[in-house]
Amino acid sequence: MFIGHWAPALAVAAKRPAPSVGVLFVAAQLVDWAFFGLLITGVERMRFSPGISAMNPMDLYHLPYTHSLLGSGVFAAAFAALVWAFSKDRTAALLAGVVVLSHWFLDLLVHVPDLTLAGSPPKLGFGLWNHPMIEMPLELGLTFGALWLYVRARKPAPLRVWTLAGVLLLLQAINWFGPVEAEVTLGTSLLAFFAFGLATLAAWWMGKSAANPA
Repeated sequence: MFIGHWAPALAVAAKRPAPSVGVLFVAAQLVDWAFFGLLITGVERMRFSPGISAMNPMDLYHLPYTHSLLGSGVFAAAFAALVWAFSKDRTAALLAGVVVLSHWFLDLLVHVPDLTLAGSPPKLGFGLWNHPMIEMPLELGLTFGALWLYVRARKPAPLRVWTLAGVLLLLQAINWFGPVEAEVTLGTSLLAFFAFGLATLAAWWMGKSAANPA
C-alpha cells in the first residue's frame, strides 16, 4: 500500500473537527517517515529482493518498531498527544491517532508476512501484493473514493484537487512501474521523503482552499 495510506486522511479530513488534511497526510504516513529515517541509521533494515512478491521488491525483514502493531500504537498515541497539545481538541487528536494507526491495518492487507504484533514473530500479512488484479483497483478505489468524499464535503478549488490527484497518480505509477534499485542506499530514504513530502505539500495546498467541514 502506498497512496492508499492517504485514503483515511482524506476521509477523516472531510468532517469536523478533524485536523487539516495536510496534518492528516503526515499522520497517514508517519510510521513510514520513521521507518525510512531508522533505515538510514540501521536500526531498521530492508533489502531489495525482486520476486519476493509480484508487485513489490522490498524485503522488509527487520522493522520491529515502526511496523509492529504495538509500535504503530505508540506512534499514534504520540501524534495524537501532539495534535491535542496544539489544538486542545480531544476529538481531533483521537482522529489523528486513528489515521496513524490505520497505516498498520492497510499494510496488513498487502504485505507479505513481515508485520508483527509487538516486534517478534509471528509475522503477518495477507499478501495482496501477490495479486495485482485485486491490489491495484483496491488501492486506487480507496484513494480516489476518499478524495471524492473530501471534495464533496469541503469543495476545494478544482485546480488544486486535480493537482493532488495528478501527484498521487504519478507517485503510484512510479511505485508500480518504475525501475527497481539494486541496493538500499541513503538515496532510498531521501526518495521516500521527497515522495511523502510532495504529496503532503499538494494536500496542504488543496486544503488551503477548502470550506469548513459540516
